[in-house]
Amino acid sequence: MIPFHPAVRQWFERRFPGGPSPPQRRGWPAIHSGRHTLIAAPTGSGKTLAAFLTAIDDLVRLGLSDDAGGPGVLPDETRVLYVSPLKALGNDIAKNLVEPLAGIRDELLRMGLPEVEIRTAVRTGDTPAAERQAHLRRPPHLYVTTPESLYILLTTRHGRAMLQTVRTVIVDEIHAVADDKRGSHLALTLERLEHLAIQGTVGDVYKQSGKSEYIRESDVAVGPAGRAPVRIGLSATQQPIEEVARFLVGTRRAGLPDARSAGGTGNGRDGIDCVTIDEGHVREMDLRIEVPGSPLAALASGDVWEEIYDRLAELISENRTTLVFVNTRRMAERTVHHLSSRIGAENITSHHGSLSRERRLDAEERLKSGRLGALVATASLELGIDIGAVDLVCQLGSPHTIAALLQRVGRSGRLMGAAARGRLFPLSRDELVECAALVRATREGLLDRLEIPARPLDILAQQIVAAAASRDWGVDELFELVRGAYPYRDLSRADYDAVLHMLAGGYATQRGRRAAWVHWDEVNGRIRGRRGARLAAVTSGGAIPDNSDYQVVLDPEGVVIGTINEDFAIESMTGDIFQLGNHSWQILKIETGRVRVEDAHGQPPSIPFWLGEAPARTAELSREVSRLRREVGERLDEGAGAAARWLAAEIGLAPEAARQIEEYLAATREVLTVIPTQETLVLERFFDEAGGMQLVVHAPFGGRINRAWGLALRKRFCRSFNFELQAAANEDAIVLSLGPQHSFPLSDVFGYLDAGTAREILVQALLAAPMFQTRWRWNAGRSLALLRMQNGRRVPA
Repeated sequence: MIPFHPAVRQWFERRFPGGPSPPQRRGWPAIHSGRHTLIAAPTGSGKTLAAFLTAIDDLVRLGLSDDAGGPGVLPDETRVLYVSPLKALGNDIAKNLVEPLAGIRDELLRMGLPEVEIRTAVRTGDTPAAERQAHLRRPPHLYVTTPESLYILLTTRHGRAMLQTVRTVIVDEIHAVADDKRGSHLALTLERLEHLAIQGTVGDVYKQSGKSEYIRESDVAVGPAGRAPVRIGLSATQQPIEEVARFLVGTRRAGLPDARSAGGTGNGRDGIDCVTIDEGHVREMDLRIEVPGSPLAALASGDVWEEIYDRLAELISENRTTLVFVNTRRMAERTVHHLSSRIGAENITSHHGSLSRERRLDAEERLKSGRLGALVATASLELGIDIGAVDLVCQLGSPHTIAALLQRVGRSGRLMGAAARGRLFPLSRDELVECAALVRATREGLLDRLEIPARPLDILAQQIVAAAASRDWGVDELFELVRGAYPYRDLSRADYDAVLHMLAGGYATQRGRRAAWVHWDEVNGRIRGRRGARLAAVTSGGAIPDNSDYQVVLDPEGVVIGTINEDFAIESMTGDIFQLGNHSWQILKIETGRVRVEDAHGQPPSIPFWLGEAPARTAELSREVSRLRREVGERLDEGAGAAARWLAAEIGLAPEAARQIEEYLAATREVLTVIPTQETLVLERFFDEAGGMQLVVHAPFGGRINRAWGLALRKRFCRSFNFELQAAANEDAIVLSLGPQHSFPLSDVFGYLDAGTAREILVQALLAAPMFQTRWRWNAGRSLALLRMQNGRRVPA
């Protein structure tokens, strides 16, 4: 171990007599030396403590030094910032810091040293306003927050004063944000935070009696850190790790000498000033596939569902605590409803993003304390959360990504060295094949590749407004800061200037120009925020798009229970009963953006729905599905049962699961003459009972590619036949519904799209698709052209 303070070292040795875990042993020297560090290690391996303990040690030493306000007194400065992609994870980390901080205080007292009070606090969208104000008045030393709340703090005057003293930034579960626009938003926020920590708040602008005033040195009571904060990234599932390291530290870090002496890799030859501690992502797992007694089909029948619920109830009764993961909020509520009648409503509840903060925290605490036998959750509990001694994780349906399966099953067996236990419940024959491919992929150590978005301009526009609202910037200076964020490393000056022109000019409406948030002095090359820019950036910022949900409010208490989808709310009527959080609610009144309810006292409910939830299958898993299909097909000629025996030996499938896969793919080959793979695509044409032609493209490329391909093919057919038709796609096929009058050689369909025409046709197809309007509004909202909040009220989506 590195030379921790004796109190810190003694607490650790008492708490962990077996010594540090590999990521701790390798990570501490790098972090202690002040290097940016990325730690990749399996779930439950102590990554979080590896990141925090050095920072806690620094605070203990500072509190005992002469530089503090007295023996055991720390200055009221935020030194460590922990950024979590999930509110639940942030709350969990704050709770888990209580034990080490209390233990270290006890060790200090035992040694006759002053007690050092290290304060922690959590700031998320759920944090009450009174608590937020208390944080600003007396900043905590360890601050736990989300990317969105960090952005808001960095854009407000008092928030910037608090953040300028940050020395360490910990980004947990970094893979969960790196591959979408939320990650691009965070990357720019980290660059702005670094600028603040080095330069401080002197020169910041604020409004005083309607006039712009600038902060002077005489106005500042506490100075900045004076150096760039150390960045520490944590994740169990990140691939490729070099790309994630670049995302973490940005592009303005000069390469340093070989970092292997600090316990990891990452050196000047790679151009990355980041020590990477790669302990892999695979841990010991007991992972099995459960199939019902009734054979699986294209869709799960009522009998199959009943058998699945019975088996889940049996597994829950055999274990102290069970976590059941599903892919959608609707399925979470439906599963809880059916399991309640089997194991008792008091022993199970749901956990998802549409439940209120209080209900989510209550569910987490009940599971952690052992008062809840099972919890049915969506991805809201997927990442890094220590929810106690979970004995078993069940997954209903395929999670569609390798990383999600590893994260979810990794919630069990969190004790050091314990095996994670997971059970997969496929809901159809195709999902059975996919789950088998998933199990093999985890055994072989495969992982989904993260694709970091390239320079999203809507996020750039929002961050420019936020930066300009806080202080005046040189146009060139801000351009260099933006290009320091890895997603914007290739941002062209032309695109940057175009965004500035948009923000300076706004757009014309019948009531005049709107969304002109910055003033651009092109003569002197300076920009500054206009009136209302800061308010727009704070109230309408972030990368998560609006989802048009209605609040569910319990009357007469006025307590917010959660949210339901706008369409479900509009289609409901007064007196209707629905379920939310394993409880029945009766609608009293439907208002704009709000549904008022009362307790329905257990009356039979309907299940609400939410739109656009289920994830698409990743490219890596799609390749594994194709590979499994091909290898099973190669063994079908070896006689009945040969493929099933191979599946049992290769993947460890139960005989019934292996037999169903063999029979399904054998029947597929008998009908289509071949088994569709990514190397062998199949076109199938048949006529339905009404005489309509159905064209099926069998292509196991995953939902993202198939939906795009289906849209483009639909557009091509519409142009060819001057006829509007329906198209649908899933993970393994595309279906086009044509009329009986259409006639064409089947082989011609493969020539309808090629590399030269696909993009143009797809763009034309998207312009007419409902998805385009939704995505356009999301982008307009993220760029602050359309505000989420106006005059203190939410603008309808």
